[in-house]
Amino acid sequence: MLTLRKSQDRGYADHGWLKSYHSFSFANYHDPQHMGFGNLRVINEDRITPGTGFGTHGHRDMEIISYVLEGNLAHKDTLGNIKGIPPGDVQRMSAGTGVQHSEFNHAKDQTTHFLQIWIEPNVTGIPASYEQKTYPESEKRGRLRLVASPDAAEGSVLIHADARVYAGLFDGAESAALALPAGRKGYVHVVRGEIDVNGKHLAAGDAAKLEDESQVRLAAGKDAEVLVFDLEP
Repeated sequence: MLTLRKSQDRGYADHGWLKSYHSFSFANYHDPQHMGFGNLRVINEDRITPGTGFGTHGHRDMEIISYVLEGNLAHKDTLGNIKGIPPGDVQRMSAGTGVQHSEFNHAKDQTTHFLQIWIEPNVTGIPASYEQKTYPESEKRGRLRLVASPDAAEGSVLIHADARVYAGLFDGAESAALALPAGRKGYVHVVRGEIDVNGKHLAAGDAAKLEDESQVRLAAGKDAEVLVFDLEP
């Protein structure tokens, strides 16, 4: 079964300096029909205006992934990491027993546009940790590139969760398929462009929830960038 989650049906918050779309219930947006999917808890599409950002705040026992689309996300945390996250990089922070961090857009003339993703961990109380890796467009072109996994396979960032995250770029005749083992859930989020998912047409901001499907099939992309999640039952 495939269920569409249209972009315009997401929650939305405009804080002036931050404009954010929420795929699942978050902060002041609450929808009991959209509390998460499998162990995927949050996908926020955030745009931070120049010279602003999230002040220091804390997390614990959550796997947090940042996927930057435009601009640069400046990250600073109590683990001693001071990083810039550009497009093409995937950042993973395991909050574990607790971590404080801040995220800013230090540019004067460019909005930082990124996805903030939370996945519920399968182990709690571990030491907080941080990881960041670069995945060139060539590794995502016309295929699904594993970028996060519980075993760091294929050079992916390590997450402490029963989930795998793939990124892909598709245009024209380019296509890909990902097998879903029995009982697993699939989730496809269209980052930009348009693409067909198991025969259904999706545009930027749209998502597809897949249950009792044997695979995810991607085809007919138009400048499409997608994230695909293989999630616990």
